[in-house]
Amino acid sequence: MFLAEMFGTMTLIVLGDGVVANVLLAKSKGQNSGWIVITAGWAFAVMSGIFVSAALGGPGSLNPAFQVASIIQGGDAGAAIQNILGEFVGAFVGAILVWLLYLPHWAETKDAGLKLAVFSTGPAIRNPTLNLLTEVIATFMLGFIATAIGKATGVPGGVGPYLIGALIWGLGLSLGGPTGYALNPARDLGPRIAHFVLPIAGKGDSDWAYSWVPVVGPIIGAIIAGFLGTAIFP
Repeated sequence: MFLAEMFGTMTLIVLGDGVVANVLLAKSKGQNSGWIVITAGWAFAVMSGIFVSAALGGPGSLNPAFQVASIIQGGDAGAAIQNILGEFVGAFVGAILVWLLYLPHWAETKDAGLKLAVFSTGPAIRNPTLNLLTEVIATFMLGFIATAIGKATGVPGGVGPYLIGALIWGLGLSLGGPTGYALNPARDLGPRIAHFVLPIAGKGDSDWAYSWVPVVGPIIGAIIAGFLGTAIFP
């Protein structure tokens, strides 16, 4: 479970943070290609990460928020903790790989905020209470719709990762504007730690004052989705 979720989440971050780097960093061939490219890249990142985890015998969760929700609902705590550890390690390793891949572009990029945005999310309008609410609602919708996909009849076997990827794309397009749609504590905190420790040229602050929002919000949203999904879906 640990290795499956580690490599799955590593894949998620390499492709997800990678597309942000491609769009934001100076002199990248994808510079300024926009939000559609970022949301599409994250959709493929999630799909790919799920496939990697599943191929290694993992659950394809890639998200500690839903592991915490499973523990609260009476799931296997030992397995969930293994998954959570793997997810955070994988996110950190994935962020290092993105840093290495775009190594010459950090010094060329003058805006420290853009460098941080490659690694972690931040609010468009800083209001911690409302930013938290955004992450709660967005993660709730992720869990709620993902549960519906899993429960829906007539869905062919093996297409789940494609459908979750499409869901992530839709969430980014519709709900990603206020906070950058973290949806996942590991996705945000693991790379933020990497940003803090890596020797990134002109990187600036890692914005630790905001870092709790993309951790706490997704956990609350996942818990609500877990209980409501269990209650209403047969």
